[in-house]
This record gives sequence, structure tokens and C-alpha cells, in this order.
Amino acid sequence: MAPVTPDTGTTHRYLIIGAGPAGLQLSYFLQRAGADYLTLEREAAPAGFFRQFPRHRRLISLNKVHTAQNDPEIKLRWDWNSLLNDSPDLLFPRYSKEYFPRADDLVDYLADFQRDHKLNVRFSTPVTKVDKVGGRFAVQAGEQVFHAECVIVATGWGGPNIPDIPGIELATGYEEMPVSGERFADQRVLIIGKGNSAFETAQALLPYAAVIHLASPHPVRLSWTSKHPGDVRGQYGALLDSYWFKTLHGVLECDIDRIWRDGAAFRAAITYTLAEGERTELEYDAVVRCTGFRMDTGLFADSCTPDLAPNGRIPALGPDWQSANVDGLYFAGTLMQGRDFKRASSAFIDGFRYNLRTMARLLAERYENTPLAWHDLPADPDGLAATMLERVNHSSALWTQFEYLCDAYVVERESGRVRHYEDLPEDYAAERFAGEDRLFTVTLRWGRQDYGDVFAIRRHPTPDRAEECAFLHPVVREWHRGERAAERHLLEDLLAEWRHPERHVAPLRAFLAERLGPAGG
Repeated sequence: MAPVTPDTGTTHRYLIIGAGPAGLQLSYFLQRAGADYLTLEREAAPAGFFRQFPRHRRLISLNKVHTAQNDPEIKLRWDWNSLLNDSPDLLFPRYSKEYFPRADDLVDYLADFQRDHKLNVRFSTPVTKVDKVGGRFAVQAGEQVFHAECVIVATGWGGPNIPDIPGIELATGYEEMPVSGERFADQRVLIIGKGNSAFETAQALLPYAAVIHLASPHPVRLSWTSKHPGDVRGQYGALLDSYWFKTLHGVLECDIDRIWRDGAAFRAAITYTLAEGERTELEYDAVVRCTGFRMDTGLFADSCTPDLAPNGRIPALGPDWQSANVDGLYFAGTLMQGRDFKRASSAFIDGFRYNLRTMARLLAERYENTPLAWHDLPADPDGLAATMLERVNHSSALWTQFEYLCDAYVVERESGRVRHYEDLPEDYAAERFAGEDRLFTVTLRWGRQDYGDVFAIRRHPTPDRAEECAFLHPVVREWHRGERAAERHLLEDLLAEWRHPERHVAPLRAFLAERLGPAGG
């Protein structure tokens, strides 16, 4: 596929690397702002990752089409696959009505998104090196070199994450395994890993394999316990059922010390991590590696090699999604998740689409001298309470990016006015406005994580105990010169409507009235 808009030069203000959902989303926002950008994509069409993954072609991202809602903003809360744009025809529910849609439908959607918006993507242009010379980036793609002030890496995962286990090369990788479960009929199968790819694989093998063992050092992280969509999802519960129903399948908490061949079979030496160091050897007919992915650091020259987060798989980022150590190098899409790792949804389309809308505004502020937009409000408890509650009741960004994106309200001492900024990372807002006497941030949050049974939580539905809420609820924080000064939780609500006069409005109004006194009061 040829690029929609021919490249007429080799220098741009912004270069985006990758035309998956993140690269396309950021391209859309930059194009709408009239920015000088070019997106480079190694494949001949968008969405290369989703042409291969997930291997069994069923997404775990929800597509809740029937919501009894007419407001497009509210409907986005349960549409986890659409990119943000102004066209009502370019929303994913027009491509699939399935609750867990097929990956091929997402591929079709992303191709149409790029074509219909005429995004400036140069296809079949694999980037081989990113260098930084004299304060500007030089991005090499074959015989061509593109220059830019700012580079945004939206490549997604670069390859599999391969654990350091002697003999791991004997395992078949998730990225190349046969997708037909029949291939494993009557076999004993070891699946290394306990994430969604491991359970996806086990689900396909369940009707056929004689024995399935999922193994990793730590217990399964279930999404309904952690409240994180990247942890094991409920639709994969059949394997866990079979474990407790004595069908010979199992979930092992163990270190795999080594793997080796023993004739036609494989043997694995393991040390149980929850059984006082018990050791054993187990025999299998097949070993499959499902241990996730990692970013590709081979693109970067020494001049701009980004630091990595502690897990070594994603970049270390500042609060504006810029590399922690390379000025002008930003990361988009699933590579943005370092700031809210295992909390919000920055690893997924429904989360990073909002991050990228904010990133585009921050880039425009830095490179185009376009001030970050804000709304002017009076420092009035009634008006502020009404605005805050309207936002948490309506915003899909705060809903999806709970415990991460916030609305920021900067109280100006001299004017008695409030500057209201939407959809900023809370850590970014706290840092940016650290010189202000008073800042309020408003987010949606879950309660604590350590409930013995998440389906039997005892509730205390009175406003004075709202901080004990287990479910999604608004939290208002006051900051004084970068330090947290006070916090107010509002009661959870089954239908996520925080408008009740006594349960929500009055407690918030009272908190604001108290805190809008002298700074730090």
C-alpha cells in the first residue's frame, strides 16, 4: 500500500514510528492540529501486531454495543477498541457486534481509519536506527534518513520476552505455536506463564490435551481481584475450573530450573515456591512459552538509548511520557504503561487513546507554543462541586484511566478564580503545579485490593466512610505546593451516577468550602 500523502522532504517536526492503533491515533491528533508530522510503518498496511496476535484471534477488549445510552462520550466507556475521532462512522461497533470481537475486525477498522482520515503514513518503511545528532533526531529507514525535532515511538512490542531458563530454546514460543488444539491431542503440555496469552493457549488445548500445566513463580493474578484488564480475565476460567474438578490439569507456583529432552519427551526440573522449596521433575510431550513481550531496544543508537523501567521490558518515562533520559523522545501506545503499570489501562487502546489526546496537547505546547487549554471558573464551592461531579459522571477518559488521569483545578489566590485542566496524569499535574498554593485533582478510584472474597465485600454506605468504598468512586485531593494536603472520597454507586444530594453533592461541597480557606488550611 502506497502512502496516502507523499513525503516531500526528509525533515519534520514530529516523526512517529509505527502505524498501529497508537501511531494512527497520534497521527490523527497531530493532523487535526495542522502539525508537520510523518508516520513510518514497516509493514505494507496498518496494525501489523494484530494481524498476528492474539494467536487464536479473539480479543480480550470489550465491545459493549448495547448500552441503553445515546451519549457518544458515555458509550466510549464500554467501547474498548475505537480510536478517538470526529466521525461517527469510524467507531469500532460498526465493525463488530461481538462482545469479545475478532482481531481481524480490528485490523479492518484500523486500515479504514488511516485511509478515511488520509493520515500521512509511509508504509513499507522499516526503521533500522534512531540516532540523535546536534539536538535533532536522525531516523534511518533503508537508504533514507528522516530528521525531526521530536520522535514518538509507537512500535508496540518488539518481540517475545524470553525468561532466563536453561533449555528455554526447546520450548515453542507463543508467537509461533500451532493454533489448532487438535495438534496437542492426548499430550502432556507445559505452558510457561500465567498471563492472558497462557490462558488463551490453555483454553484452545482444553478439549484435547491430556494434561495441561501452567507454571510461573507467582500465583495467578485474576482481573476481578486486581481490577486490571491485563490480568487473567474471566472468560478463561474453564482451565481453573478443571484444576479444582480433578481433571489432571494444574496451575503450578514454581521456578523452572531447567528443561531438557529425554528421548521423545521433555523433562522439567522445578522448585515449588509455595511448598517450602519442594523439588521434583515432570515429564511432558510439549512445552510452550507464553511469557509476554518486550520492547525492541535495538533501534536506538548510543546517543539516544532510553533507560528501561525496572522490569526491563518497557521504557522508563517521565510524567509526560517522554523518555526519562532522552529529551525529545516520547513513547506512545502500550509502551506508555510505565507510569500506571498494572493500575490503569495505558497498555490498551481504551486507555492510551486518552493519553495520546493529552500528549498531543503537551507536544503542541512545547513545540508549537500553543498554551495548554483550560477553563476559567470561580472559586465557589457550589460551582466547583457541580463541575467536578459533571465531569466524573460524563468523562470516558476519567472512567477508563481511573487512578491515573485526573482533572486539575488550580486556585489562583490573587484573582479568586480557578483554572480547570482536563485529563492530565495526576503525577504530571502535581509536578507541573507544584509552585501553586492550592491545587485540587479529581480522579476515579477503586478501593483497596486485599479483599478475601471480592464477591462478598461488606459495605458501609454512609458518606463519612466513603474512603472504605471497594468499587469505583470519585476522589478529590488537595495539594499545597506539590504536597498532598487533604483528600475526600465520595460514595460508590451501582450505576456510577454520583449526583445524590446527600451522598455526593453535600459532602463534596462541604469539603471544598472548608479547603478554600487560607492556603494549607
